[in-house]
Amino acid sequence: MRAILASLTLLGSVITVQPTFAEAVDLALVLAADVSASVDQQEFELQRQGYAAAVNDPRVLDAIQSGTHKAIALCFIEWSGAPQQSVVVDWTIIRDREIAAEFAGKLLADPRSFSGPTAIGAAIDFAARQLARTGIESARRAVDVSGDGDSNLGREVTAARDDAVADGITINGLAIMNERDNSPHTHPTEGLAEYYRQNVIGGPGAFVLVISDFAAFGDALANKLLAEIAAASRTPRQVVRAD
Repeated sequence: MRAILASLTLLGSVITVQPTFAEAVDLALVLAADVSASVDQQEFELQRQGYAAAVNDPRVLDAIQSGTHKAIALCFIEWSGAPQQSVVVDWTIIRDREIAAEFAGKLLADPRSFSGPTAIGAAIDFAARQLARTGIESARRAVDVSGDGDSNLGREVTAARDDAVADGITINGLAIMNERDNSPHTHPTEGLAEYYRQNVIGGPGAFVLVISDFAAFGDALANKLLAEIAAASRTPRQVVRAD
């Protein structure tokens, strides 16, 4: 018995339980992609390919590795109508090319989630819930809402935006000019960029990135990620043209 007790005492002196801490990153970002009915299948594929290319862009990876924590956390969701939101690629900490390539591969492999109405407010609420459950420490939390039209269903967009901003989340808008759909939904009276500026974006440095079409999405998003990862200062509520 004395020998056993001595052994346990010895083990206790060398085996310690380390406290667990949330992993820290420079940015926690939800990429929220519109897959409503106004986005046809070709546009959907261009959008998915653009997101994958941006995450895999060597310039973006270099920017990630130049940050304080040399890492960002990404979550990719798709959204359409009020009850239609889905996590396509869950939270992934991007530190290197291998992880970025794995994230992009999952993104390209998953089927389209929805094709219904457009509920931007519900999409923002869903994105905010994803940020709340990460368990990841981050100096900045943001949501990039991409879309080609105004909201036509669900919770008021400004209410969802204001709740997210009050929780410390920045909402940026990626307004895609869709020339294949000429409905009032994709071409609101005030213009899509102005609609996003007035209703969707919010928080410190929030901006609208205007993208000329779905084919230009990847390069425009990569440039946006470069600016955000590098914490480039922006004028609040700014409209930026990608072209």
